[in-house]
Amino acid sequence: MNVNRGWALAAVAGALVVAGCSNRKKESLPPPPPPPSESVVPTTPMTPPPVTSTNIPGSQADFIAQAGTDRVLFDFDSYALDSEARDILDRQAAWLVRYPAVQVTIEGHTDERGTREYNLALGERRAGAARNYLVARGVAASRISTISYGKERPAVDGANEAAWAQNRRAVTVLVSGMAR
Repeated sequence: MNVNRGWALAAVAGALVVAGCSNRKKESLPPPPPPPSESVVPTTPMTPPPVTSTNIPGSQADFIAQAGTDRVLFDFDSYALDSEARDILDRQAAWLVRYPAVQVTIEGHTDERGTREYNLALGERRAGAARNYLVARGVAASRISTISYGKERPAVDGANEAAWAQNRRAVTVLVSGMAR
């Protein structure tokens, strides 16, 4: 009977434990998130149209973007315009005709070889060659001034042919009438 009494006590204790647990307040869990509705999910990705240009029309950046560059290069000891220089100046002229209020200065530059006086004269001839070409393409001569810097403002430092080739140039710089 002792064994039966032990089982009986264990059964009663278990029943009390279960009964005590059922009296506790159950903690509530947050509800699960609602299933996604089909109206919320876009059927095609929303991508903005590509930006074609951030350049302000009539600005130096627009000029370079349309012409491809603001400079033409020259051979050693020369101010003759090669076919690549003429192509660039054709694009510059087309842009300048489109913006008739814009005034430009064409800067003539040389590499470091030669005397200061010789390089200033060569730089002036290079700027003049670019100016004359633009005038022949319809840009009013009154809109274009020239200046020679000779070897004083190199685009690239170095005493080698690669550097010198970049320094023998005429650069078209917008000075007034451009969009701000």
